[in-house]
Amino acid sequence: MKKSLLALAIGGFGIGMTEFVIMGILPDVALALDISIPQAGHFISAYALGVVVGAPILTGLGGKYPAHKVLLLLMLWFTIFNTASALANDYWTLLVARFLSGLQHGAFFGIGAVVAGTLAKKGKEAQAIAVMFSGLTFANVLGVPLGTYLGHNFSWKLAFLIVGVIGVLAMLSIYFWMPELPKASKRGILKDFGLLKRTEPWLVIILTTIGTGGFFAWYSYIAPLITDVAGFQENHVGYILVLAGVGMTVGNVIGAKVADRVSPIKAVIFFLILMVIALVVNTMVAENKTALLIMTFIIGALAFSLASPIQMTMIRSAKGSEMLGSSLNQSAFNMGNASGAYLAGLPIAMGYGFTSADLVGAAMAAIGIIVAVSIVRLRKQKKNLATEMG
Repeated sequence: MKKSLLALAIGGFGIGMTEFVIMGILPDVALALDISIPQAGHFISAYALGVVVGAPILTGLGGKYPAHKVLLLLMLWFTIFNTASALANDYWTLLVARFLSGLQHGAFFGIGAVVAGTLAKKGKEAQAIAVMFSGLTFANVLGVPLGTYLGHNFSWKLAFLIVGVIGVLAMLSIYFWMPELPKASKRGILKDFGLLKRTEPWLVIILTTIGTGGFFAWYSYIAPLITDVAGFQENHVGYILVLAGVGMTVGNVIGAKVADRVSPIKAVIFFLILMVIALVVNTMVAENKTALLIMTFIIGALAFSLASPIQMTMIRSAKGSEMLGSSLNQSAFNMGNASGAYLAGLPIAMGYGFTSADLVGAAMAAIGIIVAVSIVRLRKQKKNLATEMG
């Protein structure tokens, strides 16, 4: 493995931990700040909103600088505001800190995905992107369970302090291992934003927002699902999150290989279909401890089997403006995070139980399939038109 890709993976580890650990310690944060669990879910949405806002702005502002320097500055921002999250003592302070810590997320992964593809061998682009996303998956195997354990047994603040330390390690790895790279944007910010005049990038943004929102609807409330529905003890939550992380790691590898062998958009459709089935099945078996463990692994695997294919879909749709398009797709991932957490919280707040979140997730993934099919049809129309004109 190239050290430059490993540097991206370390950054991805830190980002993955801060994004997902809040879900594992949600009850602990709610208790410490004297708020309800649905209110604590706002910290998930605030981070996601930061990603949505920050991705296009920071990618655009950083476009005139070398990509390796932009990645370094993004990790500096990440380190500062995740450390600030650990110092928060009330709802509003943590809400603002979570928003600010999320601003760099989309730009880092967006620029990083294109950089990874550039550093990869021909035909292995999706697998190189998967190396970067492996940081996210390993965060769910190691970082999130560790943060959850510390949150349950000591203080939720320790989770964010660890994230700050990882941010420093990511900065060092980028500084020493990342080769010098050209400007993040060769065209300029105004020309890059011209991609928003095209239909296909918008469809990919909608696909990512709604389709991946299905996973976040489930994962946002996984802690109470494990304890209140399946009946596990609270100290088991961290171990079960490890199982989800292992599933994500396996799915990340499988998804990348499928995307490199077939069309990335077809891979997306296939995995979304399986996601709908898995989420519906989970609502039926969640009270059975063994079945819940199996489904936790499967859903985690299916969720991250989408990561590389859906990112490659956007990169191919954003010809000439790949870094901005890739960053916007990270915004879309986190709009899915925010919308999934919010929409799944509605039936829970109405008293329908935590398994209702899975049905919300299945519906979102199903809509994602429809959008993905629309992208396939649009590409066929463009190809036929080009053939007729040629």
